[in-house]
Amino acid sequence: MLNALEVVTTVVVGVMVGVEFSVAFVINRILNALPGDAGQLGHAHGGRMLGAVMPFWYIGSLVLAVIWAIAGWHDHGTGLVVTAAGLLILSVIMSILLLVPINNRNKTWTPENRPADWKEQLNRWNRWHYVRVAVLIAAFTLLAAALT
Repeated sequence: MLNALEVVTTVVVGVMVGVEFSVAFVINRILNALPGDAGQLGHAHGGRMLGAVMPFWYIGSLVLAVIWAIAGWHDHGTGLVVTAAGLLILSVIMSILLLVPINNRNKTWTPENRPADWKEQLNRWNRWHYVRVAVLIAAFTLLAAALT
């Protein structure tokens, strides 16, 4: 049963890393290259769509890692899992304090009501998102290493 939990946790976190990596390095670049207001509207739609799902994914990943750490407390690699869980906690804290406030504003913006500094706010979100992606990649790497 522990083996299944280890694999499920690693896959769930790995897919989340893939989505967030794609947002950072593919989706945002596509949206930023669109003409006119299409990019800003795309960012707002993405903020609504992913903003609805990601809290469950982040918390679910953290819960799975914590359960793995507890269930495998005396196993080889538990320190890696505990460290990964700590990084997942950091990603949740970063999200709540730094990224979600910007996203909550962004998802309501239209070309008619967006603030004058909307691009600067999205750039700040992107910078924090790059850091969060690095934290998530580190957590995923530790989970994968704990499997061996």
